[in-house]
Amino acid sequence: MSAPPNEQAALCVVIHDVAPATWPDCLRLLQAVRAVADIPLTWLAVPRWHGGEDRSPACEAALDSVLADGHEIALHGYTHVDTAAARRDWRSRFLRGVYTEGEGEFAALDAAEARRRIELGLAWFDERGWLASGFVAPAWLLSDGAWEAVRSYPFLYTTTWNHFHVLMPMPSNPAIPTPPLNPSAATPPLQPSFPREDGPRRAPMFSEPPPLPRALLSPSLVYAARNRAGRIVSPPLARTLARLMHASPLVRMALHPRDARHPALLRHAQQLIEHLLQSRAALTKSAFARQWAAAATSTDPNNRPATSATGPHRHENADSHSAADRPAR
Repeated sequence: MSAPPNEQAALCVVIHDVAPATWPDCLRLLQAVRAVADIPLTWLAVPRWHGGEDRSPACEAALDSVLADGHEIALHGYTHVDTAAARRDWRSRFLRGVYTEGEGEFAALDAAEARRRIELGLAWFDERGWLASGFVAPAWLLSDGAWEAVRSYPFLYTTTWNHFHVLMPMPSNPAIPTPPLNPSAATPPLQPSFPREDGPRRAPMFSEPPPLPRALLSPSLVYAARNRAGRIVSPPLARTLARLMHASPLVRMALHPRDARHPALLRHAQQLIEHLLQSRAALTKSAFARQWAAAATSTDPNNRPATSATGPHRHENADSHSAADRPAR
């Protein structure tokens, strides 16, 4: 599928697992990207990383600053730890216990528990004056109950490893730049370069079920940094996948804190970003969701969000997700 008429293809660069404990590595990732181009990023924040309660004024001040700079912060689970009861089937045990190192927090939750954690996460965002336009489950894994919960909130989008899901149709040109939420906060010297992206605040549950998500095929480029084999194999795989997605309206790149500890991976990511920016515009995920939904609304007589070229797509959960569908996190 190609980009909509009059719309340049997009690149979304995403920093995962943002928390005080991971902040030094997240900052290295930001610096590596900025050495190539000063582009807006999507930051996936985890309110209680591995159950911790730590606060970092420096981390939060820096995130305030990047928000004012046109970046986006999305909700990335609550603890990033899978605490649900184990399943007997081998696929679920492998995905949840080995492949994701036990970090697929929403992989096996029922709807009530998923809503509870989302509510806690949104309350954490509210305390900081941040807006959550999107939700991305840790390890990109969502159970059926978690899908039900996510769809009951006014998120613009969610993503799995291989699809970008537009959750709500948006009118054309909905984004209006607004002043920073915390203009007096102490911030590092980051130069504003982009209009601010704001998303919807938390709202009551829908009285009517929201529309089903529409899936755009867009596998995420990701590095497997946790072992030597992954560090050797994942860079050429990421480049090959980027080449295969050359006609797609969206290419997503996922950077994790662990990547920052391996200079070869950082250099590869920098080269790949530089290459992709030759033909793509850098957008946050929320900006892409708005652009894609608006384009679909203006071109589809039924006013439906865009779908993938492969047609209707069943969402993934830990029990139906194949190992080939999501590389090691």
